Amino acid sequence: MNVLIDKEWLLKNLHDQNVRIVDCSFSLADPKKGREEYEHNHIPGACYFDLDKDLSGEVSEHGGRHPLPDLKEFIHKLELAGIDKNTIVVSYDQGEGAFAARFWWLLQYLGHEKVYVLDGGFNGWKEGNFPVTSEVPAYKKTTFQSDINYSLIASMEEVKAAAEEQKANVVLIDSREEKRYLGIEEPIDKKAGRIPGALNKPWFEGLNAGYYKPAEIQKQRFSDIHTDNEIIVYCGSGVTAAPNFIALKAAGYEKVKLYLGSFSDWISYQENKIE
Repeated sequence: MNVLIDKEWLLKNLHDQNVRIVDCSFSLADPKKGREEYEHNHIPGACYFDLDKDLSGEVSEHGGRHPLPDLKEFIHKLELAGIDKNTIVVSYDQGEGAFAARFWWLLQYLGHEKVYVLDGGFNGWKEGNFPVTSEVPAYKKTTFQSDINYSLIASMEEVKAAAEEQKANVVLIDSREEKRYLGIEEPIDKKAGRIPGALNKPWFEGLNAGYYKPAEIQKQRFSDIHTDNEIIVYCGSGVTAAPNFIALKAAGYEKVKLYLGSFSDWISYQENKIE
C-alpha cells in the first residue's frame, strides 16, 4: 500500500491545483503550539487541521481522549479546504508522524484513497531548504462525498472479545512505549497497564527522524505476527497508533483495524480488565 510521498515529489507538484497540502502540526504538551507554528511558517498552499478541534470530537464518558470527530463537521471542513473525491491530499506534521497519520487514517475511513503522508514531515522539508511561507490560503468550497470504510475501525466490543477469548487469528497491538505497556509508568491516563493479551510494538520504532523505515524493516518488526491475522492497533487515545497502522500496511498486512478510543476508552468501562 503506497502511503508515503517524498518531499521531492511534493516540491514538483506544489502548484498543482489538484493537490491539497494539510498541516497537522500539534503538541500534546501545548495545544496552541501547532497553529502558532503553522501561522509562522508552513509549506506553501497548506491549510491547517488541529488535532483537538478538527481531528477529534468532544470528550465524554466513553470514546477516549481523542474520539472520532463529528463526521458532518469534519467533512464540511474538508470542503472548505477545497477537497473533493478527486483531490490528492498530502498531510504532514513537524516530523513526529502521529498527527499526519491521524489525518491520513480519517480520510481513509471516509473512503478517500488519494491521501498520503509527507515522509519526513516539515522538518525534512526544511532540511531540504524547500520554500516556506506564512501566507494562509483560501480555497473554493467543494463537495466531498464520503463512503465510510467500517473495516478500518474496531469497536470496544470487538477489542473486548479479542482480549477475553484470546483468539489465535486476532492480535492486539499496544503502540505505546514499553513502560506504559508494562504499567510501570502512566503519565496521562487514570489507570496503568494494558489491554489483556496485547503485544507491544512501540509506534516510534517504525520511524527514524520522522521518516518511515523501509518495508523490509517493518516486516521484521512484526515478524512474530502472521500476515493472515486480523490486527487491532491501539495506543493511549488513538493517535500514535496511526503510524503503526501505516507501518503494518507497508509490511503487507491487509486486515488492520484501529481501536480509536484506545486505552483511554478501555479504562472508562469499569468492568474491563487490565493486565
